[in-house]
Amino acid sequence: MSNKWVIKDSDGNITNAGIKGEESWVKANFDYVEAYFEPDLSVSVEQEARMWRDMELSSTDQASQTPDWPNRSAILTYRTALRDWPVTSDFPATKPTLSS
Repeated sequence: MSNKWVIKDSDGNITNAGIKGEESWVKANFDYVEAYFEPDLSVSVEQEARMWRDMELSSTDQASQTPDWPNRSAILTYRTALRDWPVTSDFPATKPTLSS
């Protein structure tokens, strides 16, 4: 069981969001308690790769929509590779690169 507790009043309002202690002591000293568990904020390698890809697509949006942008054809090819990348065997190990 958790060793960190959320203490509430009789109406369910949080009065203390982080008491640490043994369950028996906390329940003996407070009327309304709830076990607190740290949220899992870890990001998988695949999620991190998708976030990187999404940032790359966002950073090339303007170039892809401007007909006379320098190197536009390479940027369009790069964006296609970015969109296709998650279903390739290289995902997430090898990131697409922008050719000059």
